[in-house]
Amino acid sequence: MHRLSMQRLSIRRRRSFALFAILCALTGGARAVALIRNTYEDNAHRFAIIGHGFTDGGEKRLAQALRDNDDNVVAFLVVTGIKGMNEPCTDKLYQQRRELLDDARRPVVVLPAGSDWSECKNSAGRSDAIERLNRIRELFYGEPNTLGVRKLALTRQSMSPRFRSYAENAHWSVGKVLYATVNMPANNNHYLNEAGRNSEYEDRLVANRFWLNRLFAIARRDKLEALVLFSEGDVKALSQPTGLRALLRGAAPDNDGFAEPRRLILSLAQKFRGKVLLVDGTRVRAKPAIEWRGNVGHLAAGADALEVVVDPATKTLFKVDQRKVEAAKPAKGQ
Repeated sequence: MHRLSMQRLSIRRRRSFALFAILCALTGGARAVALIRNTYEDNAHRFAIIGHGFTDGGEKRLAQALRDNDDNVVAFLVVTGIKGMNEPCTDKLYQQRRELLDDARRPVVVLPAGSDWSECKNSAGRSDAIERLNRIRELFYGEPNTLGVRKLALTRQSMSPRFRSYAENAHWSVGKVLYATVNMPANNNHYLNEAGRNSEYEDRLVANRFWLNRLFAIARRDKLEALVLFSEGDVKALSQPTGLRALLRGAAPDNDGFAEPRRLILSLAQKFRGKVLLVDGTRVRAKPAIEWRGNVGHLAAGADALEVVVDPATKTLFKVDQRKVEAAKPAKGQ
């Protein structure tokens, strides 16, 4: 049965390329590419991730990473964060990074990192996180499309009246795969161990809960093959206890900022027939690779720049192209 399916896929691909040749002859190459995109290329495609390590050394390495991942076969790039931990939280720097990313030839989706806003302080040494996050939202997430010369339409959570502030959460589709960003920074989801109400964390938790439920509802409704979630922080979905262990008190510490989104993602994934791939900015192994538990996969992109091949003809659907992994080297003086 598998062989028959592969033969049919091969026939469809040969027909697609034959159609491509005819269209090239009749309409010219550029128009042919546009016409054939929906028949083949939008189903089998690839996307690139530029890890947070490329922002630690300033604009030169980030600019180089953008150029290195500017292949025509890349549908879009996801950039993890706009600045390094040791760089200033100034409007000037934010604007410079905005212009740099907007000059990229491929569609660029910016994934917020904790160092972009959650660690920022004002001149008095007090937290300036919420003000800086709002400023980043104005500069990087104010339009219904990606950055970059070539645009890709996005649906932002801010389009919902109840969640107008959460423009950084966005979703888009390529073929039968739904992609989405979720603002969950790596520093324990910005959970603060202090007295009183942890307002920013709690408000964002409510917004992300709504967002995740909506994403899975779309994926089920449209019978999509997969949902890919990008976040800086690792929710540790594959290490979540199951069975009797999950019922034991103390299975997750009270200050685990990822506990609720982890439980929600796993619960929603059980009701979804397709694959769920979680991509984050952590690093747990020498070479980036996708680990699976059931239909839930995890890719720790870390500081690397890498490309992921998406091919519906394969069982796993997603595969890291090891030929297209670029390690972020430490900046001089670090």
